[in-house]
Amino acid sequence: MQSTRTGTRRRSRALLVLGSVLVATATGILAPAPAAADPADAAEARKLLQETAQQLTVIDEQLHEATLVVEAQQQAAADAAAQAAAAQEELDRYAPQIKAIAQTGFTGKSQSRVAAFLTSQSADELVQQMTTLDMIALHTNAVVAQVDAVQDAAEQAQAAADQAAATARASLEQLQGQKAEAEQKATAYQADLARLSAAEQAAVTTAVAGRALSAPRDLPMPPGAAGEAIRVALAQVGAPYQHAGSGPDVFDCSGLTSYAYAAAGIALPHSSRAQSQLGTQVSRAELQPGDLVFYYSPISHVALYIGDGMIVHARTYGVPVSVTSVDQRGFRFGVRLG
Repeated sequence: MQSTRTGTRRRSRALLVLGSVLVATATGILAPAPAAADPADAAEARKLLQETAQQLTVIDEQLHEATLVVEAQQQAAADAAAQAAAAQEELDRYAPQIKAIAQTGFTGKSQSRVAAFLTSQSADELVQQMTTLDMIALHTNAVVAQVDAVQDAAEQAQAAADQAAATARASLEQLQGQKAEAEQKATAYQADLARLSAAEQAAVTTAVAGRALSAPRDLPMPPGAAGEAIRVALAQVGAPYQHAGSGPDVFDCSGLTSYAYAAAGIALPHSSRAQSQLGTQVSRAELQPGDLVFYYSPISHVALYIGDGMIVHARTYGVPVSVTSVDQRGFRFGVRLG
């Protein structure tokens, strides 16, 4: 029983610690973008839009990370609730024994010993009754002690479940507010971009996402999951960019790579930074088709290397899924899965 009680307490403390860590991670997850002055001319407007596009990429990644935090919190809350239910179920199993003890009126051995002394017909009978009473007392005290321990564990498990649920709810509300703020910034960016001429818009998107290349038709495909991921990703060229988009019609950067690899049977988290922590890191010279490619510090963009110095990626608002050169501004490293 002691091991059950200790294990439950450890799980409860672990959940409470997890909740506090996740709250700390989620707090301030959406860094505010600095206010920009009104542009003096078209060239400055293009520069400001390029900076805004990069800021939006960072914000999108922060939202992805916050979403993963909230999902972890929700899972922790579900796990804590399950542990609390199991602890309560264990406590409920003792209810018949406690009820039987209460019905017998057995609260100690003094009165019972007096009764045994008065009713015993012989010394042997008295000894036998006294021995029986001692055994009953030991059993009763053990049951009461077990119930006390189990009840304590159940109360702690329920407290941990309540705390985890409250943490998840608070973080979800915060995340929803952050998403609304990000959507406003994205809408303002797209409105500013639309006010530029077609040539100026092309200059901005090329500076941000690279010059679009024609999707190769006869590109050699690697075997296995890498080849399937490339085929699926290339089939999405032209699909619109949308924050949190993970297919089948709209994508963001990590949404595209996770969608492509999901078709190949490999699950990736919907976060470029989380994806960058998988597999084996490789340099620019070591890139092979199917590798994930990451950009900026901190990581806020991911693309899929398709070979011959090219990537396919969903870059930012207003730019559809495209094939471009891998040598984009902010290149950090590649990651080989498997």
